[in-house]
Amino acid sequence: MTQDTLVLLKDRLSQNDYQKIMRLNNPSINQFITTSIEICNPENIFVSTDSFEDMQYTREAAIRNHEEKKLAMEGHTIHFDGYHDQARDNAHTKFLLPPGISLGPELNTMDRNEGLNELSQIMTNIMAGHELFIKFYCLGPVHSPFSIPCIQLTDSAYVAHSEDLLYRQGYQEFLRQGNNVRFFKFVHSQGTLEEAGLGLLVSKNREKRRVYIDLKDDVIYSMNTQYGGNSLGLKKLAMRLAIHRCAQEGWLVEHMLVMGVTGPGGRISYFTGAFPSMCGKTSTAMMNGETIIGDDIAYLRMIDRKVRAVNVEAGIFGIIEGINDTNDPLQWDALTHPAEKIFSNILVTEENDVYWKGKPGLQPKTGVNFSGDWFDGKVDDSGKIIPPSHKNARFTFRLDILPNVDAHLHDPLGVEVHGVIYGGRDSETSVPVEESFDWVHGIVMKGACLESETTAATLGEEGVRVFNPMSNIDFLSIPIGKYIQNNLDFGARLPAPPRIFSVNYFLKDRSGAWLNEKNDKAIWLKWMELRVNDEADALLTPTGSIPLYSDLKALFVEVLQKQYQKQEYVKQFTTRVNENIEKIQRMETLFRTRILDTPAVVFTVLKDQQNRLLDAQRAFGNYISPEQW
Repeated sequence: MTQDTLVLLKDRLSQNDYQKIMRLNNPSINQFITTSIEICNPENIFVSTDSFEDMQYTREAAIRNHEEKKLAMEGHTIHFDGYHDQARDNAHTKFLLPPGISLGPELNTMDRNEGLNELSQIMTNIMAGHELFIKFYCLGPVHSPFSIPCIQLTDSAYVAHSEDLLYRQGYQEFLRQGNNVRFFKFVHSQGTLEEAGLGLLVSKNREKRRVYIDLKDDVIYSMNTQYGGNSLGLKKLAMRLAIHRCAQEGWLVEHMLVMGVTGPGGRISYFTGAFPSMCGKTSTAMMNGETIIGDDIAYLRMIDRKVRAVNVEAGIFGIIEGINDTNDPLQWDALTHPAEKIFSNILVTEENDVYWKGKPGLQPKTGVNFSGDWFDGKVDDSGKIIPPSHKNARFTFRLDILPNVDAHLHDPLGVEVHGVIYGGRDSETSVPVEESFDWVHGIVMKGACLESETTAATLGEEGVRVFNPMSNIDFLSIPIGKYIQNNLDFGARLPAPPRIFSVNYFLKDRSGAWLNEKNDKAIWLKWMELRVNDEADALLTPTGSIPLYSDLKALFVEVLQKQYQKQEYVKQFTTRVNENIEKIQRMETLFRTRILDTPAVVFTVLKDQQNRLLDAQRAFGNYISPEQW
């Protein structure tokens, strides 16, 4: 520790905050903090420990700094991102790589020195006039083999408040791990601010919005943005750092929910599930009657020859559009009762209440939202209708306010994983639920070959089918082929790996009508729970194993008190041969031309599946009813 570092810390911090840093007794922490202070030049600095008082200070600062505003209901606040700052900015999210290092053509990279030089210019005095919050968190449960301590530096009280809700406090974890702690680092600034609706302040210089990832030093830089996907460093940005680390250590970091599905006799079987944003992930994790551990990011490790998983987070940053009291009773109840929570980019009514698209009741005619004063029919500069709430509008709250939170949420050893689910938006190919033949078939066909139609969670055109292996392509920090191989190797080390399933909530018939109702997913979960416990039979098809009609019929009555007709079953579980073959051909072309390090077994599995489909086509035709198997 240099004398200059100590002098700067003493000069810029209060005596109390200086002692908080000194108790950590870690020169690398001191150097990281002082370097950031020198270049960003905040007016004030606050160092937070794990105490309630420090978290309360952060929450009050978000109000005081005009980043959040109190709503009528106790504990509720509203936050607006800028009108053009409401999704992940993939174009400006880049890995900084030294010469000679490549992550493949699918990942967005740039020269490390060039990126650091650009950041130096953007970051210089970027926090002038702002307060810097120095926060300590832990990814995964504390005192656990999964624990990764983190330091977040941000001049946004909204970001700091959000992360207080989303993550476990980590100051004590830094003390526990001592001088040898390996930690992730985050530097965020919202930059110059301008006024939006309700007097809330939003990032102004979006042309200088940058999210750069330095894998060499485990640092995330996020500048001139407030949207959580760009600014909440511990979320998908930290995921990239963790994927880079786990690839070297033999465990997995996945874009997955973790939930418990209740079976006969009150038995709980645990599943992880990967879904792209706005594809039903949170609503699956929050399924009525089941327990939730997490809705977004999971760490998976082999412990005692079993797969165990934890939720990296302790809260939810969820999409609010469409949530209602009928289809989403648990989320509805949480969002409409007093508790600490942040709403973002939805309409504030004249009664200081909130309205989001799909909320029961009449849509207000006027209010204030992310565009400022709003009225029904308002358009933006391009003539596009401005809705009362953005499609990617969010809510943030702690998981422990939910009545269905699982007792193992903070278990240092997590839960044993019985099944893995992959799902996306697929209107024409995959059946609603299907089990893979084995781990390799599941990783390749269900995970690595996952395609999904784009949504409002990412900037760009919606409704375009995109390749998204394991729903994780946006967050990878290693070549895709290596990532697939790591998943294959992980299962190969297990004596009995979890079963792998695919689900598709968005299948349509040839006229374009939906074939699934929103809550049908409850039945697919129950069937999967029976399968992992060997209590349900299945029909073998060329693409995997599908349910028997008799089992689904019984589950629909038992779970949803609904009659499930044979014709529904036939429409939903008909094998669409041409569509499946076309997908295989798309995947083979992609893996041969775009993914330069594709494992050879991928092509073997693709070829075998195509041959099975061609044999079935010769025997039964292009559309094969489940009754024909």
